[in-house]
Amino acid sequence: MFWLNGIESEHVSLTDRSFQYGDGCFTTMLVKERVIEHWPLHLRRMKKALAVLDIQEPDWEQVQQWLAMAMRPESTSGLKLHISRGEGGRGYSPAQVSSPNVTISDFAFPSNYEQLSRDGLALGVCNQRLGINPMLAGLKHNNRLEQVLLKAESEQLGYTDSVVLDVTGNVIETTMANLFWSDGSTLFTPSLMNSGVAGVMRQVVIDQAKAAGLAVADEDYGLDTLLSAKEVFVTNSILGITPVVQVADHHYSIGTLTRRLQENLGS
Repeated sequence: MFWLNGIESEHVSLTDRSFQYGDGCFTTMLVKERVIEHWPLHLRRMKKALAVLDIQEPDWEQVQQWLAMAMRPESTSGLKLHISRGEGGRGYSPAQVSSPNVTISDFAFPSNYEQLSRDGLALGVCNQRLGINPMLAGLKHNNRLEQVLLKAESEQLGYTDSVVLDVTGNVIETTMANLFWSDGSTLFTPSLMNSGVAGVMRQVVIDQAKAAGLAVADEDYGLDTLLSAKEVFVTNSILGITPVVQVADHHYSIGTLTRRLQENLGS
C-alpha cells in the first residue's frame, strides 16, 4: 500500500518535483516485530540529504506515526520513506514550491534473502560506469537512473547483483548494496566521496568493526584489490550482511569475519 502525507493514496500530482526532476530523497528500512531497525541512522541520513538538497524537513514525530500506521502485520517486512521537495515551481527553480510531500510504501520481506544470507551471493561486474558527482555522492536521492541502467545490465549478464565501478576504474558498490572485503587483518570498503550511496548498514558495520578493534580502510580501490580479497560481503538494510561467494570468475569461501558480523548484528 501507499500513503501520501499520511493518507492512503495511489497517486501524486504531475507537478510533484520528484516526478518532474527526481527532486528529493528516500530510505528503505527493515521492520522486525513492528520496530524499524536502525531508525536513528535512517533519520540521520534523511536529515543529511534534506540539508544538502535544501529541502524543508517534515514533522518527524508525525512521520514516525505514519510509518507505524503503514507497517505490515508480518514479523519481518520493509518500509520505504520517500520525501520530495513538493509540488509546483517553474522549471528547475525550487522557488514557489509547496511544502514537501512524504510518501510511504510497505513491502514483504524478499523470499530469497534468507537463502542468500546463508549461502552467499554471486556477483557479476558491470561494464557501465558510475559518473563522478561529489555534490550528491553518498546521498540516496530520488534520481536513480544510473542504478536503473546498471541493474538492467546485471540482469542481462545473468546476475542478481553486480559490482559497479566509477569512470576512473575505482570500485564503488554493487547495483543494490555496499561492498566490503578483508585480507585477513583489515576490513576494506570503497570511498564514497565522489560516487555511490552511503547505506545505513554500511555505517553499522564500520562502527561495529571499529568497536571490535578491527582496522577499517575507506579509500579508492581498483577491481584487482577486490578480486584478491580473502573474503567479501555486501550490505544493505533489507539484505543485512550477505557473503559473496563469487565475483565474475573469482570464487571466495564464506569467511569467519563475515559470519561473526552476521551473528553480532543478527543478520
